[in-house]
Amino acid sequence: MSIYLAAILIYLSGLAVAGYMRTRSVRSGEDFLVAGRSLPAWVLVFTLLSTWIGSGSLFGGAGLGYRSGFSALWQSAGAWVGIAIIYFLAPRVRRLAKYTVPEVLEMRYGPAARLLGTITTVLAYTTIAAYQFRGGGRLLNLVAGIPPTTGAFVTAVFCVAFTAFAGMLSVAYLDVANGVMMIVGVALAVVYLLGDAGSSGAALASLRPEQLTVFGLMSPAEALGLFLPTMCLLLGEANMYQKFFSARDEGAARRAVIGWIAGTMLVETLIVCIGIFGSTSITGLDTVGSETIVVRVAIEILPTLLGVLLLAGAAAIIVSTANSMLLTAASSSTHDVYKRFINPAASDTHLLLLTRIVVVTLGAVGFLAGNFFPTILAMALWAYTMYGAGITPALLAALVWPRATPRAGVGSIAAGMLVTLLWELAGLRAGAPPLGIQTIYPALLASVGTLIIMTVGPTFRSGLQQLN
Repeated sequence: MSIYLAAILIYLSGLAVAGYMRTRSVRSGEDFLVAGRSLPAWVLVFTLLSTWIGSGSLFGGAGLGYRSGFSALWQSAGAWVGIAIIYFLAPRVRRLAKYTVPEVLEMRYGPAARLLGTITTVLAYTTIAAYQFRGGGRLLNLVAGIPPTTGAFVTAVFCVAFTAFAGMLSVAYLDVANGVMMIVGVALAVVYLLGDAGSSGAALASLRPEQLTVFGLMSPAEALGLFLPTMCLLLGEANMYQKFFSARDEGAARRAVIGWIAGTMLVETLIVCIGIFGSTSITGLDTVGSETIVVRVAIEILPTLLGVLLLAGAAAIIVSTANSMLLTAASSSTHDVYKRFINPAASDTHLLLLTRIVVVTLGAVGFLAGNFFPTILAMALWAYTMYGAGITPALLAALVWPRATPRAGVGSIAAGMLVTLLWELAGLRAGAPPLGIQTIYPALLASVGTLIIMTVGPTFRSGLQQLN
């Protein structure tokens, strides 16, 4: 067994033991879903950071940095802008004291919105969990020679078992360790890469010219196509809202956002820098191969100790995000569908058991779904668009636009979800997006357009009738 694999196994074993110890604190559905609404700001910072930074950044973002340079930060910038806007919404979200995003949608738009919101959440978040499994498979393949599919299966089993037993109360506190490991690992890796080049100036001078430009090898439309799905996902991100619902109070929710945006900007920039500066030493990787650049840097370039820290940080990134996505998708399924529409009298004990069963089921579905996409970045953009176009416009309107009508909210969710599905299916069949237009543009236009037209349209028609 290599020292790298041993380090990963030791770290994950430590998480498993700590998670098991904390499961004894889970005594109710509220503990499992929203940590008993007790999380302080400092815990929220780390659990938000650990949830957001996942395989999409570790593999997709770093791979894009390898190929295109600093322009890869367009995808990350969408999150930064989204978090900045969330700063003003966080106290209002905590004040609602709900459990899930679909519950908020029903509060404004009715039961149909809750059901559609749950479907969209489960589709998007199961996909996000799926590419965490796939990322874990690539990690184990490079570290130990395990076939990628087998590695993905091993990752899925660990994440599913951990999530099913842990719940939000355990996941949130363990994410403190994950967040610290993540920051230390990527920061030391970048420091070493810059020092190995002699200086930051020498490192920049060794890059290809396009790696230093604003758009790199992308067009402005392609860059915006990375920015918009990320921003739209984050503005409506169910996991984030569930963790705000878990906050001790409104002040803790708002303070956590400040630390979250600082940590996200730091870690995502460092991950992209690993891809960029790693490209000068490890050359010739294709699109799929470039998504493994962080792991390759850890094994092939860094000293053993730093490589171990970076790989442990990579494992933390994968596991923490998979746990949170599975938990959100499963809790939405049981709370927003089963308890709301099928068995309103279900007890906490019954719901806890059912949620754990759903975690296992969605984990199995996610493992199988991971085989249908060519790259992790493609999976991330699909999931971001599905949720960002399907949920976010209606959710933001529910929070800040009192005039938005129930019909408009339901129509917006349905339009965003359906256009995403149809556009992606057409692109998969043709091998390229229809008309060369990325899915986020028609999906977001359909969702926002439906919301506005169905809200303003009746008033406009009424005004015309009065004039006549």
